[in-house]
Amino acid sequence: MSARIPSPPPAVAHGLPDVRRTDATSVFVAARYVPDRAAGLTALREVTDQWGTGGWPAGVLSVSCFLNTDQDTVLTYAQCAEPDAYRARLRTLRGFAAAAPVAYRPHRALVLNEGVPKCVIVAMFDVDGPDRQGLIVDNITATVEEAAHRHQGMLSVNFFVSEDGTRVLNFAEWTSDEAHIAFLEGATHGATRRVSDVTPGVRPIGFKRYHLHAGFGV
Repeated sequence: MSARIPSPPPAVAHGLPDVRRTDATSVFVAARYVPDRAAGLTALREVTDQWGTGGWPAGVLSVSCFLNTDQDTVLTYAQCAEPDAYRARLRTLRGFAAAAPVAYRPHRALVLNEGVPKCVIVAMFDVDGPDRQGLIVDNITATVEEAAHRHQGMLSVNFFVSEDGTRVLNFAEWTSDEAHIAFLEGATHGATRRVSDVTPGVRPIGFKRYHLHAGFGV
């Protein structure tokens, strides 16, 4: 018997994915550098055109497409209840839509303030195994939690650990670009950077600020 394929969900122009939804047991993230905004929008159109047609696989909960504020990176973020359904759909796609993602699972989330997120900061770390994954998440969470009252624009930090034990991803929600820029000029950013720099077996890859381009979801 063939798998059930519902009609494709409608694209949404606004509204970030619910990164803490409990039925999302796996997350797939792919990023690509682009030379400029025009190239980024072309890559994102490839993704939305392909995900918007051809049927929606049961077990895939959402696919969100982002362009960063420096206009040089596009990113896809897919939430799944059945990861094999996403992998199967990926094999039918082409171009950036078929880019090999890193597979993550939710690890820890901390909601700091109330508000509507308008942008997200995606920070990544290269780590030496599962123990280092848990340690850097705990250390950064403690540092951020201590200073949350000083940064009302920071709404949440949401940590994901890669299935192979080599990566940690922080998907942080913010009220605005301006709020995040102010944070970068303050002491808390320096403290979190020092934590990641001095934790053995952890190497910061960097961060980028993204705006949602389009999304699909069920």
